[in-house]
Parts: sequence; C-alpha cells; structure tokens
Amino acid sequence: MDPIQLLDLTKEELQTLLIEWGEPRYRADQVWRWLYRRFAAVPEEMTDLPKSLRARLATEAHLDPLTPLTTLDSIDGHTRKTLFSLGDGAQVEAVLMRYEKRRTLCISTQAGCAVGCPFCATGQGGFDRNLSVGEILAQVTFYARMLAEKETRVTNIVFMGMGEPLANYAATWAAIRCLNDPAGFGLGARAMTLSTVGLVPGIQRMSHEPERVGLAVSLHAPADDLRDELVPVNRRYPLTELMGACRDYVTATRRRISFEYALMDGVNDSDEQAHQLADLLKGLLAHVNLIPLNPTHDSPYRGSPEARVRAFSAVLEARSVPTTVRLRRGIDIRAGCGQLRARYGKGNG
Repeated sequence: MDPIQLLDLTKEELQTLLIEWGEPRYRADQVWRWLYRRFAAVPEEMTDLPKSLRARLATEAHLDPLTPLTTLDSIDGHTRKTLFSLGDGAQVEAVLMRYEKRRTLCISTQAGCAVGCPFCATGQGGFDRNLSVGEILAQVTFYARMLAEKETRVTNIVFMGMGEPLANYAATWAAIRCLNDPAGFGLGARAMTLSTVGLVPGIQRMSHEPERVGLAVSLHAPADDLRDELVPVNRRYPLTELMGACRDYVTATRRRISFEYALMDGVNDSDEQAHQLADLLKGLLAHVNLIPLNPTHDSPYRGSPEARVRAFSAVLEARSVPTTVRLRRGIDIRAGCGQLRARYGKGNG
C-alpha cells in the first residue's frame, strides 16, 4: 500500500484518519501545526505526539513528496531556485525571492505546461501532469522550513511558476485554502497572487471564491493577432472575452488586476503597442507589470533594451495606466519559469 500523503489531506480528512487509528480528535490539531506551523520534515520531529503515533506515521504516511535535485543561488544572494523531483520522476521548480521586507515564493501548480507560449521555457518543455495539493504545498513548506532556521518567514506567495493554475483549479484552490487557514500556515489571501494566461471560466469561477487572492493576467500583447502567436490560448479566449471576464472580476471582488507584460525586442514593445494596451485597459482597475523577458535557450525572443522599456512605460504612465517595471531577479541562475528544468532536469546533466 502506498503511504498516505499527509499534505494532500484537508484538516477534516486528517482528523478522520487519526480517529480511525484510535487517536483522540485533538491529535489532528497537533499534527496540523507540525505540518504548517513548524514544518516538520519527518514524524520523529513531532515531539508532543506519543511515540506509537510517530512510529505509525513514519511507517504509513509521508510528509514530503518532493526531492530536491538542484538548488542555485544568485550571485547577489537575493534569489534561490530549486528543481524538485516528484515520486513519479516528474520535475517542478520553485523560487524564493528576498526583498528588504518580503520573502516571496513563486511556486508551480503543474509539472510542465500545456499552454505552449513560444517564449517560455516551461511551454517549450511540454506538459507532464497536474500537481496534487500536497505537491503544491510542499514547495511552500520546503522554503518555509529553510527560512524558519533564520528566524524569518514566507510573507507572500505567487502561483506563477510552472503550469497554468486555473487548469488545475481544484488542487490549486485547496492549497490556497490550506495556506490561508489561521490554524495552519496563516497567510492572508491578499498576500497570495494567482497568475493565469487567461482561462476565462477559471477567472469567472475565482470571482466568487471567498478567498480574495490577487489575480494577475499574463497578457503580453494588446491585440488578438499577436496574442494568438504569443499566448495560443487566446485563440480560444480572445481579448474581448478575457477583458469581459476581468471587468466582471473587478466588479465582484473590488480588487485590482495586475497585467503581466513580458517586453520582447521588436515584437510587442513599440509606442503604438503601448497605446493599444492603454486603450485595452481604459476604465479598468488595473496595474501593468512590465517584465523585460528572461531569455530562454534556442528562443528567437529577446528582452527589450532598457531604453525601449523606459519609453513603453512612459507611454502608459502618460495615459494614466499605473505601471511598474519589474526588477529582474535570478538571471544568472535561470530563474525564469522552466529554465532550470530545461538546463538540469530530465537527463540534461
């Protein structure tokens, strides 16, 4: 029998399991705290549990479904990226970004990605499968355990790693609820952001969730013809449908949407395209994150030069579109989505 993956269980499921094992109801609260407050790696660390229960957990349960394969730190020490292997050999990445007052995790929801954006290393690598709830959460507990050793903690989580979160909706939202649980990890919904390429049904669904996590939309083009090329899902959900869902989201949640826009030299970075983007977002509670593209191996797409980034940003600001140029992190360690797996994973050495 395969071991029980504890991180896959809801608190109620954990309670049911332990009661079936003959344990009192409060044991579930203890184990839950060890998983999400103290980040235990093995049952033996759960010192307020009886030895008999720790022994059974060690025999019949599993606390961590991830095996670190490669960890790289940026030269400036601000970024750490880890490539993990899952139980079936699939691989995923997670990134820790250190800021002055924040410790932000970028985590994955799928092994690979089926969207196929041509400028993205994950899209170029293909799709393996969805992650389970526990495989999503384990990326957080891995880094939370490391940060706790230095008396600090995760302050923000972005679901912007490998995969499309809204294509793995049930597991992603179960992870969000667990992370948001005050008796568990206790991270506020407003400290979490979910990024999507624009799956309209998923945006509509999350508009009605009680957990008001942030929404980021990977836009990358202001018109359908170019977006069809850069973000192929646009052929299914074109900009008219996507922007309608975004406006409905703002109405339902009263939360601002972030639009991610990876600037590519000579592709989507002209002044004319900046004006098109401003027109697209007119009247919407929105913020644009401009991201000079992290180059990927064998890709014809290159990040826009600094002068073009400034010019594009200036057009948006002049059109009263709140805009930030995202600080590029981890270029020296292939911190862009999927780049570490492409270099070190799946037999690449």
